[in-house]
Amino acid sequence: QIERGIARAEHAVQQLAEVALGGTAVGTGVNTHPEFAKRVCGKLSESLGITIEETSNHFQAQSTLDNIVDASGCLKTVAVSLMKIANDVRWMGSGPRGGFGEIELPEVQPGSSIMPGKVNPVIPESVCQVAAQVIGNDVTVAVAGQSGNFEINVMMPVAAYNLLQSIDLLATASSNLADQCIDGLKPTSRGPEMVEKGLAIVTTLVPHIGYDKSAALAHKAQETGQTIMEGALEETDLSEQELMKILDPESMTEPGVSGVSIG
Repeated sequence: QIERGIARAEHAVQQLAEVALGGTAVGTGVNTHPEFAKRVCGKLSESLGITIEETSNHFQAQSTLDNIVDASGCLKTVAVSLMKIANDVRWMGSGPRGGFGEIELPEVQPGSSIMPGKVNPVIPESVCQVAAQVIGNDVTVAVAGQSGNFEINVMMPVAAYNLLQSIDLLATASSNLADQCIDGLKPTSRGPEMVEKGLAIVTTLVPHIGYDKSAALAHKAQETGQTIMEGALEETDLSEQELMKILDPESMTEPGVSGVSIG
C-alpha cells in the first residue's frame, strides 16, 4: 500500500507540474512572448527542483481544474490507505487481555485519564482523523472542478486551499505515524499462539489427508480444545516430524503445497 501510495503521490506531482502559463485569458496566448512559458517554466523548475512543463493544450488547461481534481483524488486514495493501516494497527494492538494483543504500541502519553496504565492508540486515531479531513477536502475539490463556467474557474481558490491542506496534513500525519508509532511497534507472543491454536492451519493438511478428514479434524479440535497438531497426531498416520513440516505457518505465506517438494 505504501509503495503504491508513493506512486500515486508522484502521479499527483506530475499532474500539478503541468501549468497553463502562456495561454493568457482563454488559451490563445495572444499578446504573449513566444518563449514566455518556456523560460518561466525553466526558472520554476530550477527553483523548485521539480520539472514544470507548459501544458500541451492551453484551452483545456485554462477552462478546467481537471489536473487538480486528479491530484486530489490521488491524495484521497493515500488517505484511505493510511486509515486502513491505522485501523489495522489499532485492532492488532487492542488489549492486552480483552483484544487481539498481537502487537504493543509505543506509549506516547501517560495513559488514560480514567484507567491507569492503559495505552491509547492516539497516533493511529489522529491519522484516521486526518484521513477523514482529506476525504472531505477531495469532495470540495471535486465540486470546485465541476463548477467552472467556460474559461473561468470561479472556485479555484477553494480547490487550492483544500488541496494544499490535504498535502500538509498527509505529510505531517505520515511522518508522525512512522516516527511515533510504526517504528516502535513490538510483536507479542499472542500472534504465534493464536496461529498454533487456530483452526485455519488445517487447510495445509487437505492435500495429505483429504478435505473431509481435514474438516472433521477441525471440528474435533473446536470441540475438544486440542490444537490441529495434537488432533492430527491422534487421527492420522503422519509423524510428528511430517506434521511440523506440513503445519509450519511460515510455509503458508507462499504459493505451493505445504510439506510437498515440487521439483
